[in-house]
Amino acid sequence: MSKKFRVLAINPGSTSTKVAVYEDELLIMQETIHHSAEDLAPYTKVTDEYEMRKETILKLLADKDITLDSIDGVSGRGGGLKPVSSGTFAINEEMVTDVKNSPGGHASVLGPLIADEFAKEVGVPAFVVDPTSVDEFEDIARISGWPELPRKSGFHPLNHKAVARKAAKEMGKAYEELNLVVAHIGGGISVGAHRKGRIVDVNISEGGLFTPERACPPVGGLVRLCFSGKYTAHEIMKMMLGNGGIQAYLGTKDMREVEKMVKDGNKEAETVFMAMGYQVSKAIGALATVLKGEVDAIVLTGGCSHSKMLTDWIQENIRYIAPIMIFPGEKELESLAFGALRVLRGDEKAKVYPS
Repeated sequence: MSKKFRVLAINPGSTSTKVAVYEDELLIMQETIHHSAEDLAPYTKVTDEYEMRKETILKLLADKDITLDSIDGVSGRGGGLKPVSSGTFAINEEMVTDVKNSPGGHASVLGPLIADEFAKEVGVPAFVVDPTSVDEFEDIARISGWPELPRKSGFHPLNHKAVARKAAKEMGKAYEELNLVVAHIGGGISVGAHRKGRIVDVNISEGGLFTPERACPPVGGLVRLCFSGKYTAHEIMKMMLGNGGIQAYLGTKDMREVEKMVKDGNKEAETVFMAMGYQVSKAIGALATVLKGEVDAIVLTGGCSHSKMLTDWIQENIRYIAPIMIFPGEKELESLAFGALRVLRGDEKAKVYPS
């Protein structure tokens, strides 16, 4: 019999840490560790959360009677890296150094660090798969109007690629044969134009969409605020990433609470929630133009896609463009595990960062 491989997958998000263990393609355990605002309040930077998140994972594994020495490989979501191609990368010292020296605005920077430590503890390989810095942009998509500040790829490639391939399979086509617009709607929102297997353009985190916890204010107003003397750079970044968006208007980033507010007749909540769907719809329309209107399907995914209220609003605006497919939540843990599994089996060779 061929050896079975057990992979630990770790996906740190803004308010949660998702953990799964796969034995080959069989899911052994999957849990989401939720981190409340009170849990996160003591930490100034995301990287300060490292020990807390690591210990919660170890406690979860202990509660499930899973030991690190039973693991053949560890795969962590990859943030804070240089621009790279898509694929599975072995974590090396250069990657760890880059992550530690990155600005560290999103919890995904903790993925390589925790995966690397766990793997070293038991002497197994550690990987990242389709990290957040995957860059398949065409040159025309990089022009911002200011040479010192080009548009940079930075989104949710791990889930984009996973659901795009799932959509292609349901359509009976290869991913590389299709033109798709994929909208990942979660704590962060990214809408990408997938042309024949490459994500050639995407709205970026600085570029025009507010989310449950992120703001994208008018540039002029933001510049004036930055130089007003009222806030430090860290405070501004926290307003932009973490305390902005729906959180700033309604005091919560939990879309279940927001949907309940709307159903209870809260008009402000309805306007703000609809506005998020309105902006996602506009982004989908804009990315459809990148594909010159030749769109085989539009794919909605991410945690907020569980909200039928939200997806119904979006579909009203975009159904004229192409058929719509909805895959609520995300397939990131599965993608992390399967990417590592392909390397462990020898089906694929791990890429060397940062090439």
